[in-house]
Amino acid sequence: MADRYLRFTGTAPGRFLTRRLGLPQPAALVRWSPERPALDGGLRHLTAGTSALDLAPVLARTGLGPAGAERAAAVVLDATGVRDVEGLAGVHAALHPAVRSVVASGRVVVLGAPLDPADHHQAAAQQALEGFTRSLGKEIGRGRTVNLVRLTDAAAAQSTLRFLLSPKSAYVSGQVIEVGPLGGAPAAPDRNRPLDPDRPVDPDRPVDPDRPLAGRTALVTGGARGIGEAVAATLARDGAHVVVLDVPQAEQDARRVADRIGGTALPLDITAADAGARIAEALPDGLDVLIHNAGITRDRRLVNMPAERWAAVLEVNLASVLRTTDALLKAGTLRRGGSVVATASIAGLAGNAGQTNYGASKAGIVGLVRSLAPRALDEHGVTVNAVAPGFIETKMTAAIPLFIREAGRRMNSLAQGGLPADVAETTAWLAHPASGAVNGQVVRVCGQSLLGA
Repeated sequence: MADRYLRFTGTAPGRFLTRRLGLPQPAALVRWSPERPALDGGLRHLTAGTSALDLAPVLARTGLGPAGAERAAAVVLDATGVRDVEGLAGVHAALHPAVRSVVASGRVVVLGAPLDPADHHQAAAQQALEGFTRSLGKEIGRGRTVNLVRLTDAAAAQSTLRFLLSPKSAYVSGQVIEVGPLGGAPAAPDRNRPLDPDRPVDPDRPVDPDRPLAGRTALVTGGARGIGEAVAATLARDGAHVVVLDVPQAEQDARRVADRIGGTALPLDITAADAGARIAEALPDGLDVLIHNAGITRDRRLVNMPAERWAAVLEVNLASVLRTTDALLKAGTLRRGGSVVATASIAGLAGNAGQTNYGASKAGIVGLVRSLAPRALDEHGVTVNAVAPGFIETKMTAAIPLFIREAGRRMNSLAQGGLPADVAETTAWLAHPASGAVNGQVVRVCGQSLLGA
């Protein structure tokens, strides 16, 4: 459903009226398209304190040249060297004059260091960057985003910085993303070698930046419609052969999506006890990207919720994810260098009235990611992450009553709903072969919702 308020505020009368009434003034976001693959403008690189990072070669690959004297499409502040409260003054000194220069729909990325458990002064200063980043994201306006990346290795953050400094991250703001060392990244799969889940593969295999998933197979559950359809299309755009899995009742829609993107349809109830085995049987050559997108809602307040409504949501949204992931890892179907991306929700982070079942299931996804991620990487060479959508414009949200729908749209720093493409782009970044140093992360795609952390 079209956001008529957003369109109205883009007109001269709309800007005048909403300004006089003190109403939200959302800016039309610049999203990725073949015609506009990069932000318009240059990048300004700033430093607070002393940094040991060599960012020049990494930033050179973002596609953004140096910014002019007055305007910048993006600002990257390296604050990894900030170790005490005095050092935080450098953060203010660097960004205070620079924020005004960031164009509409521009980007601010702050780089921080992991918290040092042996140095509480450093930990306090680096944790302060999180509050700073989230606060700046809520005040910067004009469709601009602000995010914090914690890292120790600049090269390991290449794919993350390219994503955050591009139109693909239009609805990702106020996030804290931790990037591990490059040595912890799983190797990219080499299709010229025999399938052997225990054998290391060539980490130097070149990746086409325009089709990074070429030669790889991805499976998207619930891929016949909505966000799942957008994810399937985006992974196919990036070169993957996509298997579109959905319930048998949606087989016609799944085949329509698969035919459009050059993929394969797999009609299957993901809650079936043997779903993992049937997926493994359908993919004898292995799987590189597993996207858990299938989900349902059965909303009702707890006092009025029968057991079957509770059980149905927990079964589809959480239990099937656990069973299927376990089965595919155990069978070796998920190849080394692969990735699992599950769909959580801000309802699982902040809670939502009438959704105790849904909130529980989506919080369970967060627990799954945090627990499984380190073991899956160590034992199988597979990363595990999650996306947590906020208010996304779909047929489901279009059915929400008007005033509740408008509240959902406006209660974020960007004052508008996101699109399925926003979730899809974030999922594709996590599935990127060069994102192997991003593991155990739950990234909200919510325009920095005012609810939750």
